[in-house]
Amino acid sequence: MLRSRSPWTLAALLVGLTVVVQALLVPLFAAPAAHLAPRDLPVAVAGPPPATAQLAARLAAARPGGFAVTRLPDAAAADRALRDREVYAAFVAGPDGVALHTAPAASPTVAALLTEAAGQLSGGRPVPVTPVVPADPDDPRGAGFAAGFLPLALTGMLAGALLTLLVAGRAARFAGLIGYAVVAAGVGVAVLHGWLGLVDGDPWREAGAIGLFSLAAAGTVAGLGALLGRAGIGLGALLVFLVGNPLSAVAAAPELLPQPWGTVGQFLPVGAGGTLLRSAAFFDGAGAGRSLAVLAGYALVGLALVLIGRRSGGLGEAPVSRPARAEVTV
Repeated sequence: MLRSRSPWTLAALLVGLTVVVQALLVPLFAAPAAHLAPRDLPVAVAGPPPATAQLAARLAAARPGGFAVTRLPDAAAADRALRDREVYAAFVAGPDGVALHTAPAASPTVAALLTEAAGQLSGGRPVPVTPVVPADPDDPRGAGFAAGFLPLALTGMLAGALLTLLVAGRAARFAGLIGYAVVAAGVGVAVLHGWLGLVDGDPWREAGAIGLFSLAAAGTVAGLGALLGRAGIGLGALLVFLVGNPLSAVAAAPELLPQPWGTVGQFLPVGAGGTLLRSAAFFDGAGAGRSLAVLAGYALVGLALVLIGRRSGGLGEAPVSRPARAEVTV
């Protein structure tokens, strides 16, 4: 239909469509980053009950609705909660005042924000800060982790699209997805852990996280493509990257994004993948349950759709015609 229009009309339509997409994408990417603030951010207050009650009240007054506060008996319990990825930081009340225990590996952005909040709670006095779960020393601000995770999402989306467009058989596509996940896991660990040193956990656990995320991302695009054709590839790209990336909070924390978008992002492949890799790399797998379930769900549904969807790539190929039978007159 578009080809039947005049070149001038077609050019105007394409320009208009592109500008509309731009108008939608700019706020989708920019608005979450521009409105980072704690929203039910899990933190702990530790120490004697009167002191923790006072700290909790001061946090609530300083930022109404900003913190989900857990009260713990002492610093040891607070450190366990940090290592289990139950809280981002703990305000520990002691005889010398308030100390802050943090987990920068979970989010350097949150650790910096809470360090500033601790100074306000102490009336401007210096607050000792103990990084219980530090970020990687080669990437203290977490920028490398976030930037290094983005190509995993892009290549997963690309692999799913190429397998749908260029590979005809269901079994071949299925095998291609599994093979891609395995290779992506090995290469991802070799680059992020071995070469760049941006993660420093157990390499096998990290490889499992990268492989599952890669399978979920590629499987989502390939599965929707097998079911819906080119429209499915576009829908998969929308879920995996165009919507999933800005809502993933890989560079911050989901509790810093406007809600419900921070929560929604954790149920999309990129958000769940970033959370899973952080847990695998820095927390020995703690706090990974929901992300594992989300990614496994995307991967399984995507593989199932590939097996029951369109058999041939037909998306870019002309249908194969069978030779007509020759009639024999006796």
